[in-house]
Amino acid sequence: MAGRRGAGALLRAGLLVPLLAAGADYDLLIRNARVLDGTGGPWRRADVGLRSGRIAAIGRLEGASARRRIDAAGRILAPGFIDVHTHIEAGIEHVPGADNFVLDGVTTVVTGNCGSSEVYLAGWFGRLEARGLGVNVASLIGHNSLRRHATGSDERSTTPGELARMRELVMQGMRDGALGLSTGLAYVPGSFATTAEVTALAQAAADYGGIYATHMRDEGARIREAIAEAIAIGREAGLPVQISHLKIDHQRYWGQSGDVIGLIEKAREEGLEVGVDQHPYARASAGLSVLTPGWALAGGLEKLRERLSDSALAARIRREMAQRLRDGGHSDYSHATVARFPPQPAYEGRTISEITELRTRSATLEAQVQTVLFLLVNGDAQTIYESMSEEDVERILRYPHTVVASDGGIREFGVGVPHPRAYGARARVLSRFVRQRPALSLSEAVRRMTFLPAQRYRLRDRGLVREGMAADLVLFDPERVRERASYQQPHQYAEGFDWVLVNGVPVVEEGRLTGQRPGRILRGGGTRAALIQIAGVGRFFGPARRP
Repeated sequence: MAGRRGAGALLRAGLLVPLLAAGADYDLLIRNARVLDGTGGPWRRADVGLRSGRIAAIGRLEGASARRRIDAAGRILAPGFIDVHTHIEAGIEHVPGADNFVLDGVTTVVTGNCGSSEVYLAGWFGRLEARGLGVNVASLIGHNSLRRHATGSDERSTTPGELARMRELVMQGMRDGALGLSTGLAYVPGSFATTAEVTALAQAAADYGGIYATHMRDEGARIREAIAEAIAIGREAGLPVQISHLKIDHQRYWGQSGDVIGLIEKAREEGLEVGVDQHPYARASAGLSVLTPGWALAGGLEKLRERLSDSALAARIRREMAQRLRDGGHSDYSHATVARFPPQPAYEGRTISEITELRTRSATLEAQVQTVLFLLVNGDAQTIYESMSEEDVERILRYPHTVVASDGGIREFGVGVPHPRAYGARARVLSRFVRQRPALSLSEAVRRMTFLPAQRYRLRDRGLVREGMAADLVLFDPERVRERASYQQPHQYAEGFDWVLVNGVPVVEEGRLTGQRPGRILRGGGTRAALIQIAGVGRFFGPARRP
């Protein structure tokens, strides 16, 4: 992001006043704020004093001394946003400040989703802590990563020995601080796992107080069966269930989100703690593997290349890809846009149909299928899919148990043509779904991005503006917040989040990055006892209240 305003400019603007007297009451004092505490209740006018990275006092603090002061001038002060569905493993070590997240008001991210995580979390956490972080980081332990570690990408059931080894890795991950188990059952090799295999691993996570977060096997024609499986795993294993990025992603089945929500509500009425998260966009993003049959990908890309060299198998793969396309309600691949393909950056930002015409001067479906396979065997391509309806997106967003998330990663500014969700998911909710439509009230939108995810993932000292809680805070004018990133020009930071504090340290000051790295690793599960327990707020973090 261009430039940064120095302390002198802030002093001249009257926004930041350093007091040099020793023994100040607070490290930082925020005056004249409209405080939304994260619970969904109305705002109240108050000052907030911070000390040693925590919220020390809330109220009228006119006579207090502080080393630094911020005049909120009536802006909203809320808990820092918690993004429970991210994929930061590939980006955090390159951009440890997590610029695109903090400028969207995010102070904590949960990674390791969709079954993909670091296998040995202790070493990874150690590297991140040594490097320094702009956000707090927590992680799940990913089933696909564990299965690949134990069995490769073979299409088969695990042996008893392999399953035992995977269970041990889950338990070790939980002891190292994982918040729970994630699955990506639409992806190889997770798609080859039985329900019993996943349940056995979920039970290992449950023994350490973990959650089960699932990218289900299907989000279209068989979504009901997929939800039933997720509920059965949670019930049998005895742990909360989080359905990742809930959506109806096949045009033929648009409009069924209400029925799907009904299935989730029924499980809640029966006593299962189950919730969902959602990125607030009508387009999804994934690799090209989702367009190909799972059996063709078994064993990895080298095995796929071998199958494509066999004329009979290659013809079968192409037929099944074309049928899968038609089943989703599409006649060609014009709904799929390549976001990232390092071997040929000129393809980025173009649809599969457009790339096919560039490559072959043909527009036939057969030629487009060949293009998908060409991109896949040459390293795969991250792709954006027009697959959802705005009506379903809004209906799911209105559901009270939906957490707002991004499903995004940490972005190197200007690289590729990624999904804009990584730059502006929170700004989009506040501008589009609170201010313009509106689908949510401001206080409810803040709850979906703060307290609700903290409660769901047992982040016991985050997500609320309460005395004793960690000083993760965001200060903003709700009338000025806006999403700037678009599908055509995604590399644009959100606007309007003026101050973002992580553990009491500003990482954004008046909309500009500070370069500070006060983030921490947030550990759960087997290391829960090592986290600070905050007296008086435990009642907020109990089991989900039954309707």
